[in-house]
Amino acid sequence: MRLREAPAPREVKAGLRIRKSMRLREAPAPREVREGLRTWARVKFREAPAPKIAFAAAAALLLAWAGGALESGGAEAAEGAAAPGVAAMRAPEGFVLVKGAPFRMGSPESEAWRGPDEAERQVSVSAFYLGAREVTQAEYEEAAGNNPSAFRGGDLPVENVSWIDAARYCNARSLREGLEPAYVIEGGGVSWNRAALGYRLPAEAEWEYACRAGTAGPFSTGSSIGADEANYYGHYPYLIEENYFSQGNLEKKPGLYRQKTVTPGSFAANAFGLYDMHGNVGEWVWDRYGPYDAKDARDPAGPPDGPLRVYRGGGWNDFAKNVRSAYRAALPPDKALASVGFRLALSAAPLAASAGAGAQRAGSGTAGAAGPGEAAGGGAGRAAEAGGTKMLIAFFSWGGTTRGIAERIRLATGADVFEIVPVRPYSQDYGTVLREAQRDQKAQARPEIAGGAGDIARYDVILLGYPNWWASIPMPVATFLEGHDLSGKTVIPFCSHGGGRLGQSLTAIAKLAPAARMGEPLSVHYSGGPSLDRDIAGWLAKNGVAGK
Repeated sequence: MRLREAPAPREVKAGLRIRKSMRLREAPAPREVREGLRTWARVKFREAPAPKIAFAAAAALLLAWAGGALESGGAEAAEGAAAPGVAAMRAPEGFVLVKGAPFRMGSPESEAWRGPDEAERQVSVSAFYLGAREVTQAEYEEAAGNNPSAFRGGDLPVENVSWIDAARYCNARSLREGLEPAYVIEGGGVSWNRAALGYRLPAEAEWEYACRAGTAGPFSTGSSIGADEANYYGHYPYLIEENYFSQGNLEKKPGLYRQKTVTPGSFAANAFGLYDMHGNVGEWVWDRYGPYDAKDARDPAGPPDGPLRVYRGGGWNDFAKNVRSAYRAALPPDKALASVGFRLALSAAPLAASAGAGAQRAGSGTAGAAGPGEAAGGGAGRAAEAGGTKMLIAFFSWGGTTRGIAERIRLATGADVFEIVPVRPYSQDYGTVLREAQRDQKAQARPEIAGGAGDIARYDVILLGYPNWWASIPMPVATFLEGHDLSGKTVIPFCSHGGGRLGQSLTAIAKLAPAARMGEPLSVHYSGGPSLDRDIAGWLAKNGVAGK
């Protein structure tokens, strides 16, 4: 039927556009899809001024669409029997239909460099669509109207984008294409309408299932991964920590470190037809960070509360150990890094409700009902907008480089200083200290530190300094973070490095001090050179920290 008698509501027009753009096959859709669309048609269309013939035609049209299977040029994932109702479905352009199944999420205790938050559990995910590639800058700018990326190029992955920005993009693109947005962003929180079929971030379980693509080892490529298979810090392949001085036992030898993002799809796809699930940019997922719930095993959406959001896969500047299938990184939802982007997902059918899909409950997190920065327009909090801010520079230094940076910051701010010194010092021999540092990191040791920082409660801002050791913080810094209550304080990191920038140090800090706000970090290449004072001044200004 043609709708001539009155203007159809927006939802009808969207349905017509969708119907017109896709050819239908006769394969029946799942009962839940048919019933869901009937309900949607009843509720939505009866509110519109269109006559009965208009909304009846639209309802019939949408039911026909639901009763068929969508055909376009996308690829299908996973050979074998499909889930009921999706056997004939094909993915929208640029997406892969991932046919869900049960799998073991997390890593076994025998996996080298696993984290304590990777406990294995049995999980089952339903069929869903996943972007074959990471969202590009051109795609992001088209819907969001801006491009925050540090490495510019329309065909490069968008990065330097926060979790909340990624959620907003999902909704903006859904609206542009006539789809019901998956997220409700209002009142200081973000909730996921799991019945909506608009663009969204994958759930953490969906992401890991898609990354593994039927494998069970550290990587979808096997027991190791080379720099010719993924874009990561190629100088540091898997197990380099134990084999730094004698690399004969390494399955993959050190390779190229590109120091930038590359065009998505530059390496071979995994068995599901997905590119760059390891490396290039880390990828935001829906879930809040927290321990896995073994009872939440069917299409889990993560914890209902928590101040951090998870990102997966690792980026161009990560060691191989941090691009493993099971590795979990996390940051406040308003944080953006030049190594973190995202890819899109679409539900193949409405999902059941989940506690983890709701907006965060009031009283949890550290900055209001939605956690720090999760509300529209959020941020880490400018550290010194109010007068009388008391600041402490707490730093660890082995060779003196970070100590020198801390001194320049002291001169610029007049802040108090506390040097984090282990009771049992690390060796001054470079080769020996490398082994000691990786030993402590692998064991997640907490070396005792000398003295004390005094009454931490009287400080509002902690300027936290450290060298990038094996892509993370030195373990004496972990001792400091765990040994003090930093709730409500602002922690502003500064990191000296030899090329890996911040590595996974921000994730380590966020996990150890989740109740603190995180300011904008400063990464300093070696000692910083002649621009150090200027760089420090810009960093302090960005964080709202007043100089002397």
